[in-house]
Amino acid sequence: MNHPLTGAPRTVSHDLPVSPEFETFMAGDWAPTPLPMDIRLDAADFTQTRRARLSARFPGERLIIPAGELRVRSNDCDHRFRPHSGYAWLTGLTGEEQAGHVLVLEPDGPHRHEAVLYVRPRSPRAGGGFYRDRRYGEFWVGRRPDLDETERMTGIRCAVLGGQGELPPGRDATADAELASALSELRLVKDAWEADQLQLAVDHTVAGFEDVVRDLPRALAHPRGERWIEGVFGLRARAEGNGTGYETIVASGAHACVLHWIRNDGPLEAGTLLLLDAGVETDSLYTADITRTLPLSGRFSHLQRQVYELVLAAQDAGIAALRPGASFRDFHRAAMRVIAEGLTEWGVLKSPEGDLHRRYTLCGSGHMLGLDVHDCAQARAETYPDGVLEEGQVLTVEPGLYFQPDDETLPAELRGIGVRIEDDLVVTAEGARLMSGALPRTPDAIEAWMGELIG
Repeated sequence: MNHPLTGAPRTVSHDLPVSPEFETFMAGDWAPTPLPMDIRLDAADFTQTRRARLSARFPGERLIIPAGELRVRSNDCDHRFRPHSGYAWLTGLTGEEQAGHVLVLEPDGPHRHEAVLYVRPRSPRAGGGFYRDRRYGEFWVGRRPDLDETERMTGIRCAVLGGQGELPPGRDATADAELASALSELRLVKDAWEADQLQLAVDHTVAGFEDVVRDLPRALAHPRGERWIEGVFGLRARAEGNGTGYETIVASGAHACVLHWIRNDGPLEAGTLLLLDAGVETDSLYTADITRTLPLSGRFSHLQRQVYELVLAAQDAGIAALRPGASFRDFHRAAMRVIAEGLTEWGVLKSPEGDLHRRYTLCGSGHMLGLDVHDCAQARAETYPDGVLEEGQVLTVEPGLYFQPDDETLPAELRGIGVRIEDDLVVTAEGARLMSGALPRTPDAIEAWMGELIG
């Protein structure tokens, strides 16, 4: 491992040398610790079909899909590892021990491939690596499945990863835009197992939002209440899944006008709004993405309710536009039409025509959702976002209004108010199903819900 700045070899540890007697002592008298025989992954019933679909896109070509490598956070401490989404989708393997592993699809005739997983073997009880290697040693980072166990888990033939985590000879998928696009496009429509995992992520996220509301009194009393809320939701995410699917946005008051406010270092002030954008990522790495804007007093003021109801009407219009065969952009256009007309009625705009409303909306109104919070982002424009919706796709609808605190085009009472409402939906034959419907959306329902949880 090289130093991240100088490129010089990095010392694995500063441990004192050990004696030959200690090495001999450590190498012996260890009981076998096999994994259970029934360790086949649930996802393995679907990954073979996924690999076959990818194979059909690249007949006769050797395809390499790395899990990715560990990255240094600080000195000898690495970031928590998460496998590349394409690798996880094709193998079902999602754990931190996948760092450095590689899936290779070897051509096996003109129209099919054989899948081979190159994995790092389990730490042997000889040579000292299992207790001295801080990056990969079993006593430092935990047990890895051996090759036979990995084959039973995935149904994929396994081979030993050579060298220090190098790719086997062939093309590097990280530089292959065509392969990256294919991996995104093949994931646009979710299979039944993926849909279930996304619903599970949504359900856990709903529970996390409930946790947050219950703890609002303590958060309001803390000088960095935004951090308190982040921690409360993070506890639910780690307890129920792999963690959060993205950095949680906890934006109180004017912070809600910053689209990706993740500093989360501000206080919560009664009488203002709290914008919470958060999602639990399941152990299978599928994430929810939900936003609610809540009155910290438990009740919306007249003006806050007015802004909220305009955003809600825009979201309703966007959801109504979802159906198979519709343009992906249709729901955004429908939502923005409502926003522009509302701003015109308020006198903020002179006309709903044109794009001047974008000063107050800033971004699109939704995106695909799946293994990545902004899923399938490498797909070609003609398939997404300039494509059409299909049954089985999962996406968010999230219009918002962001009235910057220094915006002199606005009346003073509107400045510093930010509202976003975001829900997760799956496209059905009839339109779309609201996956996150367990969380209230209307102002009256939110006030009643908060009252019940806080007491």
